[in-house]
Amino acid sequence: MNRLWALALVGALAAACAAPPDRIDIRSVPPAASTGSYTVDCGRNEEGHRNSDNLVASPGVRDGAHHLHDYVGNLATDAFSTDEVLSAAKTTCRDGDLSAYYWPVLRLGGHHSEVLPPASVTIAFLGSPVSEVVAMPRFLRTVTGDAKAASAVRGTWTCAGFTDRIASSYPNCPSGARTLRVYDFPSCWDGKGTDSADHKTHLRFPAADGWCPRGTFPVPKLRIEVGYDLPEDSEFSIDSFPEVVDRAAASDHAHFVNVRSDEAMAALVTCVNSGERC
Repeated sequence: MNRLWALALVGALAAACAAPPDRIDIRSVPPAASTGSYTVDCGRNEEGHRNSDNLVASPGVRDGAHHLHDYVGNLATDAFSTDEVLSAAKTTCRDGDLSAYYWPVLRLGGHHSEVLPPASVTIAFLGSPVSEVVAMPRFLRTVTGDAKAASAVRGTWTCAGFTDRIASSYPNCPSGARTLRVYDFPSCWDGKGTDSADHKTHLRFPAADGWCPRGTFPVPKLRIEVGYDLPEDSEFSIDSFPEVVDRAAASDHAHFVNVRSDEAMAALVTCVNSGERC
């Protein structure tokens, strides 16, 4: 009996140490990164939802932004929107996403001149190039850019056909090319809360190699692309705080409040981690 057990053990060890097969169905190999994307169609603010509030940076303060914002998504978003109000609101997003997405309006000419509505708005959640992502918590609040900056660490400005070139200055686009603002949001969550005192430290940017800082977890990276069809040779600028000199392009910024349900966020995470385009 002991001899039979010994033979069985030898056979099991031999099988465990055997060389891997020369060929394998690639679909059976788990992805090493999160390469998918999930796109949300929330329109381009055809409803004219605009105000000078800022629910993320100045909650409870009317006119806290001192400049006008364009909104898509949650139609109840203003300075006094509680989590309960946002959860019960209507949305412009076709998949039912109740999240709030907003940025300063673009104006033709001076500070009180015509507001130019976006010609296009694309919202996408992307994966990580080095690992899978985890779900964002519901009611996570975040910002990208600095509304009072004179110079930008990350530019937002480019032109259609040149999206591999991002500038922190207003671009002169070739004739017929749409002017674009591209907002990449931080995607390394501290795992603790939905906000922080400066509205930034709870959610940080990954390093250049894609890895998140120690003690943080990769979540889907939000990218918003806002496009404008500008008259040729036109003067334009973003709305900004009064103290920002010449309404500097470097002060461009955007905000996001995640009001997607836990179930919908789980489906989004599954999509990007599976390498799909949803």
